[in-house]
Amino acid sequence: MKFKIIPVNANLPSGAWLVVIFLAVGGCLNYLDRIMITTMRPSIMSAIPMTEAQFGLLTSVFLWVYGILSPFAGFLADKVNRSSIIIGSVFLWSAVTWMTGYSTTFGELLTTRILMGCSEACFIPAALALIVDYHRGPTQSRATGILMVGIMVGSGLGFIGGWMAEKHTWSTVFILLGIVGIVFSILLAFTLKDIPKKEHSGKETDKKKVNFYLAIKSLFKLRSFILIFIAWGLMGIVAWLVVGWLPTYFLEKFKLSEGIAGFYATGYFYPAAMAGLLLGGYWADRWSRSNPRARILVQVIGIAIAAPAIFIATETRTLPLAIVMFMVYALFKSFIDTNMMPALCLVVDPSYRATAYGVLNFVACIIGGAGLYTGGVLRDLNIGLTSIYQFAAVIMIIGMVLLWLVKPRVNILNEQDL
Repeated sequence: MKFKIIPVNANLPSGAWLVVIFLAVGGCLNYLDRIMITTMRPSIMSAIPMTEAQFGLLTSVFLWVYGILSPFAGFLADKVNRSSIIIGSVFLWSAVTWMTGYSTTFGELLTTRILMGCSEACFIPAALALIVDYHRGPTQSRATGILMVGIMVGSGLGFIGGWMAEKHTWSTVFILLGIVGIVFSILLAFTLKDIPKKEHSGKETDKKKVNFYLAIKSLFKLRSFILIFIAWGLMGIVAWLVVGWLPTYFLEKFKLSEGIAGFYATGYFYPAAMAGLLLGGYWADRWSRSNPRARILVQVIGIAIAAPAIFIATETRTLPLAIVMFMVYALFKSFIDTNMMPALCLVVDPSYRATAYGVLNFVACIIGGAGLYTGGVLRDLNIGLTSIYQFAAVIMIIGMVLLWLVKPRVNILNEQDL
């Protein structure tokens, strides 16, 4: 069997890297707008009477709506122009962010969170699909990695909400970021375009003939997609378990203060994860020139290093070693995030790329939330975080085996875009 090896100097369509930069900025705003509410709890609860459960619902309802709508949002990006979906999504969630700043009751705030879940669900599947349309072959993983870095920067900047709420009012930051997002969407309307058809090689189904039922049926008829689906869900459990409970782990095991534990859980973790996104993308792009399974194998290798790192981190009683091992986990686990969409391109029909990622988004949200809940249940049963994290390492090994079994489709390999 012969596979096309993508040349090092393969030409990219005009504006390919500009698209990545714009979408990385969009990804940053996407996550910043959704997450900053969690850093404003005291200010919001003092301004709008609500219970702790109601405040928790503000985050939960967003996640539920976002996850449930992700497959449909991905399908929409496969059905119509991806750039139109992206521009509309940025404008709508920014308008909702602006509206949030004028909420005066819990009901109004809850409504804006539901609307934000609806509008933000459309962005990531469409953005990733547009990036792989522009970046085919030797730059694909790096391009998706840069988008993921933008998303992670947005998550890391969530503290801006709490800081501005202290300096001004909680509503100020929503109003300002809403305006910024609306202006950004107008900029995108004049600059962001789908890839010209003349530059799009490979055979794609007529968009008018694409329907949701056939898309889902087509995806779940593929053994490799089912393996990716299960593996992604397992990785979602691990990711939420590690990130959600890491501050508590440092606090309890090493007897740290709440502030120091939070810093160790994020201050080192996220920079390592961002480095992993770029490193994993670069390595996969280089290796894919000679190995058609490189984008899958890089994920496998990343897990093979990340899983033992978690185990070592939980066994050691030395704080610096634990920090380093969790950084190793963050670095190599990111190989999965930066290569998942490129791996899907090797498995699914090009017409269903955004739908496929939307389905993965769905399982990540649902199973990820279940993972956080399960961690709490296990702690109520007096099962320590050391045992929980070691269980997470075992889950990662299972996911690694599933990804190892993923095989690229021959017809897609032979039609790989140059």
